[in-house]
Amino acid sequence: MTTAPRPRTTTRDPEELTRRLNAWLTTRLPGAEAAHVTVPESNGMSSETLLFDLEHPRAPVRACVLRLAADPAAYAVFPVYDMPRQFHTMRLVAERTTLPVPRVVWLEEDPAPLGAPFFVMERVEGRVPPDVMPYTYEGNWLHAASDEEREYLEAATVGLLARLHDGIDVRREPYLRSWGTGGLREHVTAQRAYYDWVVEGLPRSPLIESAFDRLEELWPREPGEPVLTWGDARIGNVVYDGFEPAAVLDWEMAALAPREVDLGWTIYLHRFFQDLTERLGQPGLPGFLRRDRVERRYARLTGHTPRHMDFYVLYAALRQAIVMLRVAHRQVHFGETAVPADPDTLILHHGSLRAMVQGSYED
Repeated sequence: MTTAPRPRTTTRDPEELTRRLNAWLTTRLPGAEAAHVTVPESNGMSSETLLFDLEHPRAPVRACVLRLAADPAAYAVFPVYDMPRQFHTMRLVAERTTLPVPRVVWLEEDPAPLGAPFFVMERVEGRVPPDVMPYTYEGNWLHAASDEEREYLEAATVGLLARLHDGIDVRREPYLRSWGTGGLREHVTAQRAYYDWVVEGLPRSPLIESAFDRLEELWPREPGEPVLTWGDARIGNVVYDGFEPAAVLDWEMAALAPREVDLGWTIYLHRFFQDLTERLGQPGLPGFLRRDRVERRYARLTGHTPRHMDFYVLYAALRQAIVMLRVAHRQVHFGETAVPADPDTLILHHGSLRAMVQGSYED
């Protein structure tokens, strides 16, 4: 991880984006100007992010974030970028729960102004646990924190999931009911379709397919009632004020599903970074976001004891593997890496996923 080139995150020209953004803003606020437009260095490989300050006396907010759907010609990570769904989900969560969701301001569904649909929301100041290099490495604010501070952050973050899952009655929200049944089978079927899209015309992954087979063997007898899940439920998608959550970000993977889908993702995405860190000879943060602690905290907050977590942690690792495979193929597309003989080695965590499938992975 210390020597490999970082994957390309954007193919768009920042100066051209700035010009087109300013032109669009005048249609919403005549005379408005976006000052200091920047494309963050840590921009994601799915939807793109622009930061800007809005200068206008009637501006609804001054500090802004613009989330722009990925350029479909740039080997996008996901097949669909439903910006209206993200916008309306964030608005619903803000209205129905106490989660600190940034205020969403404008939605533009017409791709003409910037080349793809986008929405604008308020920018919340704070700090985010880094992905590159991961927060499990030395040299960042979370790694340098005390055990007590990290424990506080962990408890507050698990609390976000509890408040989300218990705060919205899916049955009373027509907008959410339009998403589908929310059953576990529906969720897994969508992941299979995503995998088929990723490998279309390319070598299939025996490891990913064996993980799908293992899920069938572990399938819960009673998956539980669906709730609104955050989807990308990890601490790297939270802005913290000190160690208190100040903004919950990235709702593009939100779905109706059993609550354990979010819990498994939170637990595994930390282990993903922890395993990489240990593999390169650093201790990381082995006591942080441990599965048993997350499950106990969640049960105390909600009264719901997480069930079938072997299934859901494996499912999270499988979902991450499909994303990692697409990211790797994207790097191949842009000439950033070569195609190996074994397609499974394109998956960054293929070793830990294989151990999970074989039942030899240690939590």
